[in-house]
Amino acid sequence: MLISLIKERVAAALQKAYGEAIEPEVVQSTQEKFGHYQCNNALKLAKVLKKSPRLVAQEILAHFDGSQLIQKAEVVDPGFINFFLDPHFLAKQVEKAVQDPRLSIPLPQHPLRVIVEFSSPNIAKELHVGHLRSTIIGDALARLLEFLGHDVLRLNHIGDWGTQFGMLIAYLKLHQPDVLTGKKEADLPTLMNWYRASKQLFDADPAFKKSAQLEVVRLQGGDEAALEAWEMICDISRRAFKEIYDLLDVKLVERGESFYNPYLPAVVADLEKKGLITLSDGAKCVFLEGFTTREGTPLPMIVQKSDGGYNYDTTDMAAMRHRIEQEGAERIVIVTDAGQSLHFQMIEKVSELAGYLNPAAVQFNHVPFGVVLGADGKKFKTRSGEVEKLIDLITEAVSRAQAIFTERLPDATPQEIEELGTILGVDALKYADLCCHRLKDYTFSYERMLKFEGNTAAFLLYAYVRIEGIKRKANKNINLTASITLDDPAEIALALHILRFGDTLDCMARELLPNRLCEYLYDLAEKFHAFFRDCHVVGSPQEESRLLLCEATARTLKQGLEILGLKTLPRM
Repeated sequence: MLISLIKERVAAALQKAYGEAIEPEVVQSTQEKFGHYQCNNALKLAKVLKKSPRLVAQEILAHFDGSQLIQKAEVVDPGFINFFLDPHFLAKQVEKAVQDPRLSIPLPQHPLRVIVEFSSPNIAKELHVGHLRSTIIGDALARLLEFLGHDVLRLNHIGDWGTQFGMLIAYLKLHQPDVLTGKKEADLPTLMNWYRASKQLFDADPAFKKSAQLEVVRLQGGDEAALEAWEMICDISRRAFKEIYDLLDVKLVERGESFYNPYLPAVVADLEKKGLITLSDGAKCVFLEGFTTREGTPLPMIVQKSDGGYNYDTTDMAAMRHRIEQEGAERIVIVTDAGQSLHFQMIEKVSELAGYLNPAAVQFNHVPFGVVLGADGKKFKTRSGEVEKLIDLITEAVSRAQAIFTERLPDATPQEIEELGTILGVDALKYADLCCHRLKDYTFSYERMLKFEGNTAAFLLYAYVRIEGIKRKANKNINLTASITLDDPAEIALALHILRFGDTLDCMARELLPNRLCEYLYDLAEKFHAFFRDCHVVGSPQEESRLLLCEATARTLKQGLEILGLKTLPRM
């Protein structure tokens, strides 16, 4: 990690200069012409030492050992120290990275047990555009943490329990008994229509409402017939979910709300035992300081309703306790829309008060995200006003990508067009989401996501394909033990950026922002194109060195894309 190496040297210089351990303040320079990295310690120290920042910077630099790392270091007003890395050092580091399957990214001495919860659809409902961000962001974060060497459990906390199943089972008994007996099959869209019909009956017919409530009691009581009907409903949904997860190349372990159902009474009893429960209108609630309604009244977290039933709060409390006490989680990452931020703030706080979550031992991260907007600036919907189905989004993106390849590659077979179009369509859909700051809303556009210019999946894939083309033109195996020489400014800039891959992954792991990696990969592709423009590769005196630099770029690009959940293409 480049920045770590410089920080170590700066820390040693500060220790020598002032006789005490001082945290080094080193950042990447915003403009490389002013240096590759910048030390900012002098500005704060100047106030303490009552000296000018420039003089303090000169004192730090006088004790700085830049041997075999820094080509030049200079003090600039008001008191910054700019470091230019040695091209020979950069070349040697790239040589090491290209020979290492992990690109010199070290594995942790103590891997963490990490649980990443994402996607989380509801049974008997189709995945829609609202599930796009949770699924894609969660998968990218899980892939990152896995690559960094942690033990990751990917959980799909599906909505598979509650009143809606009583409604649906009661409806099927009345109107679709052949489905329950297995004489008739159903798909998820049909199941959704039945669910809507059951909801209308539930709201309009008191007798049906009563029978639906009795079905819930039977289901929660373990009635065999009710459980069989519930399992059948879940299986129909799972098959539809799997089709989408397979297309997106997303892997998950299902652990829905029903999994935690047996733990709910114990959680409520434990919270009561610890004096955290207050009765409010017959409901068992936890009131937290600082959490209020819009009217300013105390906001309750209800863990058991007045009728004895449980809710999301209870289930999430049970999930938190189970993940820490049973699964041994050391970091928990939950990816949901920003609308659930308050809910998880309360879950986190109550978990701490109950002693389940010790912040010193377990890191909890709720990862919120904004909504997907249409061209009109409103929530993305179909022309009829319905929420857009995720399968339709994927199908349309793939179809448009296939049309692009049909035009660009007239010699391609239909099978190749289908394969290339599927990869580009899915990649484009994912990348258009991931390259945006997740906390912000973003506007969905097929045209923009499939462009070959700008910060798009197609632009990154084109850079990778171009490198593969250079390697084919060279028509020889790349010598991975060759030496790299960096003379041209474009070579130095590309090598430096390749070596910042590890720092970028560390940043993404801390902030849980996939757009950090997207920005890095876009800059990598840009720097490669500048290198390709300025530096002749095949047939040049520096061919062996430059081919190795191309290989290092391709491997870094491919690994970065894999972490984001994107696949590469053989040609474009």
